[in-house]
Amino acid sequence: MPYAVELLNITKRFARTVANDNVTLRVQSGSIHALVGENGAGKTTLMETLYGLYQPDEGIIRIHEKEVSIRSPHDSIRHGIGMVHQHFMLVGPMTVLENIILGAETTRYSLLDLKRTTAEISELAGRFSLTVPLNEKVENIGVGIQQRVEILKAIYRRADILVLDEPTAVLTPQEAAQLFRILSELKEEGKTIVLITHKLSEVMAISDHVSVMRRGKIAGEVETSSTTPEQLAEMMVGRRILLRVEKTEKKAGDPVLSVSNLSCIDKRGVNVLNDVSLEVASGEILGIAGVEGNGQSQLVECITGLLRPTSGSVTIDGMQIAGLSPKGVFARGLAHVPEDRIKRGLVVEMDVAENLILGLHMQKEFGSRISMNRRAIAENARLLITKYDIRPMNPEALARGLSGGNQQKVIIARELSRNTQVIVASQPTRGVDIGGIEFIHRTLVQARDAGKAILMISADLNEILSLSDRIAVMYGGRIVKVFPDNNVKESELGLYMTGSKSSSAQRASDG
Repeated sequence: MPYAVELLNITKRFARTVANDNVTLRVQSGSIHALVGENGAGKTTLMETLYGLYQPDEGIIRIHEKEVSIRSPHDSIRHGIGMVHQHFMLVGPMTVLENIILGAETTRYSLLDLKRTTAEISELAGRFSLTVPLNEKVENIGVGIQQRVEILKAIYRRADILVLDEPTAVLTPQEAAQLFRILSELKEEGKTIVLITHKLSEVMAISDHVSVMRRGKIAGEVETSSTTPEQLAEMMVGRRILLRVEKTEKKAGDPVLSVSNLSCIDKRGVNVLNDVSLEVASGEILGIAGVEGNGQSQLVECITGLLRPTSGSVTIDGMQIAGLSPKGVFARGLAHVPEDRIKRGLVVEMDVAENLILGLHMQKEFGSRISMNRRAIAENARLLITKYDIRPMNPEALARGLSGGNQQKVIIARELSRNTQVIVASQPTRGVDIGGIEFIHRTLVQARDAGKAILMISADLNEILSLSDRIAVMYGGRIVKVFPDNNVKESELGLYMTGSKSSSAQRASDG
């Protein structure tokens, strides 16, 4: 079978960092080719080089067996290449139709031929099952529809090679399944698809071939039918990876964290939390599932003191913490792993040792108002770096120089080492590679087995189902369903997450 894409001996450097090191990747025409690897392995850089966002320092590119020069996205579009980025490149206030044709307008006598354009896009949408509301503003449609818009935009520009970067990161199971049906139809129409993903279940479900990148190089390439997720994970990391979470039956004690009738109105006057109640007992993980933007972030902010609720209560062991400052909540025995590690969890211009005592720096062992005990800070860092496998193992390394996974380990190490009763972990493995995910999951299970009460918010349903002892679903600022265990299908969770199926709000202590 001929190749649609050939990236031959591609090298791309950023200062002293070699992002792609003599990489050769060939993608067969009319196939779905998965590109997998840990964070920083060079996957996105390689595809953005194909798309013209970067130019290679060495190597050549062939499209349909002809050598080409791609100096910009305009060149890539001219060669039939489209890319759907992880963060969509759409203009919110413009309509779907306007976004699709932007920069590629069909004109007649120098005027926009809207009738012809609409008919052409409608025909493409019908042919590829990409139904979208053409006259609706993008800011008013869901992320699943926005992704269809991005794909339709690429096809409208005559792309026959599509690159999708982490396409299911923000989709519900139903939206992901619909996307896979669309990709299969595109393949049947002769399109070539490159799928960047870290979800090995998706690789096995949809792709024909898999290329694995590790540290800027191709570590292996296999036919999907001849491999397993375990083999792919080992190629990605260079060692055996446990893909399932091993945990014993929970031994839950009494409720520790209690949220009762919590409501909150944001700065726009919108009621973002509506009468939310839940309880988390010692020795259990309560997972909160939901499409992002349904009140999960505000729930965490109200619990951790970052946002003041308009009504309701939050208690730890019966002590009221609602309305306290983050420092006050911290003092009552709550640890917080924030969803945005850069904004809320780290000071990136400080070194690892300093980040490991953030919030603890006024404790006697680390210092006082006038001086810091550098020896104690360094010793604390050495202990935590070893225990939590933070790399590089250098307390003086700046936090901004660490990979996303190691930045997250710094936060996990700091928060869990405080020996608090309650842990609120929001998106604990977001942007973390497969090796880091394994470590963080194991660490959270160990904390649960040590009797901690853990409230976990995650957009990753595999994570929710693997780690949670009970699962609550949020939609529209409410808890719409509580499952007494994790024995539930992703598809059923997805129905509650999108509001397609609902029940009266329940307390998360039910069951």
